[in-house]
Amino acid sequence: MSHTIFLTGASGFVGGAICKSLQGTANVRAMSRSPQSDAAITSLGATPVRCELGAVKPEHLAGCDIVIHCAAFVKQWGTPEQFWRGNVEGTDQLLRTARDAGVKRFIHIGTEAALFHGQHMRDIDETYPVATNSPYLYSSTKAIAEQRVLAANAPGFATLSIRPRFVWGPGDQTVLPVLIEMVQKKRFMWIDRGASVTSTTHIANLVHAVTQALTLGNGGNAYFVTDTGTTTFREFITALLATHKLIPPDKSINANAARILAAIVEGTWRLFGIKRDPPLTRFAAAMMSSDCTIRCDKAQRELQYAPVVTREQGLAELT
Repeated sequence: MSHTIFLTGASGFVGGAICKSLQGTANVRAMSRSPQSDAAITSLGATPVRCELGAVKPEHLAGCDIVIHCAAFVKQWGTPEQFWRGNVEGTDQLLRTARDAGVKRFIHIGTEAALFHGQHMRDIDETYPVATNSPYLYSSTKAIAEQRVLAANAPGFATLSIRPRFVWGPGDQTVLPVLIEMVQKKRFMWIDRGASVTSTTHIANLVHAVTQALTLGNGGNAYFVTDTGTTTFREFITALLATHKLIPPDKSINANAARILAAIVEGTWRLFGIKRDPPLTRFAAAMMSSDCTIRCDKAQRELQYAPVVTREQGLAELT
């Protein structure tokens, strides 16, 4: 049976990739807020639906049996109200509307950042607690949003959360472009020489996990999905930049110094009400100086997930 799917975030990196992958196999209707978004969604083979997060009506979801919720407030810098409205209230309202519209399955794109409050996370799995009181607004609001998604699970309304870590690959609109700009503008610097160990998730592997979750997985559960194996920030970022023939400088800053500097920078930005993103945030400094390695056993068992692209293949395809 072909699914009718309502998708949020189709103009973004993750949502766009999911939308493209479903072309020809499902009837996809995607949230759109502008004529430009309409055109992008249509080019991906989906039907644009003019609405916005926080104001989705049952008629927007009429006939849909699955919602895939990718949209989120993911910026480096913003107010507590922006993060709360974009990540918690938007998700909450969509959940309620989906249930009222008779949607059978709700797939939320979560993140390992929902567990992060500044600490190392080594060899973790889904039993690791979420950080609803994290000092980082993105982490705390994504944690609360996911809690609400999983708590909404009920007979006839299965809710799941798919958690990637460090999403990368073709179409990346955030990580690689920012790294390239930093190197080109001579603003790049390693933290602790890039020695922190991390898991990663190629976009094709995330898309595979989401398509598996259309029919597999148990409601009320979260699932980590990553590439096979781990890498260091230095090794992976150097390889990413090499796909654009760029070599990062060798200069490095101590992790404690980086976190202190980030706090000072953020304080200055708030004091003077500067709107543009600061060059270093506390969240970025903490993330880049912390190990984060993840187990995917649960997704392998319950979603029959297995990476479809290796890290080496993904890097080769970017050159």
